[in-house]
Amino acid sequence: MRYDAEHKQRTRARVLKEAAKAIRGEGPHQIGVADVMAKAGLTHGGFYAHFGSKDDLVVAAIAQMFDEAMAAFEHFTAGKAPVAALATYIDFYLSPRHRDAQATGCPLPALAADLPRLDRAARAGFTAGAERLTSALSDLISGLGHRDATELASSALAEMVGAISLARAISDPRRSNQVLRHSRDALKRRLGIGDKS
Repeated sequence: MRYDAEHKQRTRARVLKEAAKAIRGEGPHQIGVADVMAKAGLTHGGFYAHFGSKDDLVVAAIAQMFDEAMAAFEHFTAGKAPVAALATYIDFYLSPRHRDAQATGCPLPALAADLPRLDRAARAGFTAGAERLTSALSDLISGLGHRDATELASSALAEMVGAISLARAISDPRRSNQVLRHSRDALKRRLGIGDKS
């Protein structure tokens, strides 16, 4: 049976969504092509109609994950003044909800430890995605009048990624929540946006 280009795009998107979840949950080295295809409701044989190799799938899934991260950023910040937008995004990012959504959350904490062992194309995709998020944060921080917006954005993102990673690793829910709350409060103070939660 022959399918049109739109059907092929929808099928590819389904595979990428499942691959992105699997990579976040298991790591890029642990995912299996057959398992990803099965979760997408497809046979293993159909894989090569969309991707040349597992490495190609990983690179495309990383791009998908950052597209999802940017969509979340837009969802929490669109139509808001810079102070409210930053506060809302920080509140989301450093929340128990985001901590617990490892299969759908930001790709930075999910991938950072694995990146040194991935190929050049995967690292380039990760770098491009991190730069997109940093730039989006920088635009908001610049709107607050900070001259060093890019430096602040890079530092803020690193702090948020580190806090989520640490909060996910701590087994005591009370202590994990404290890490998130303390990081949230400290970051807002540093950016001069006060407590908007």
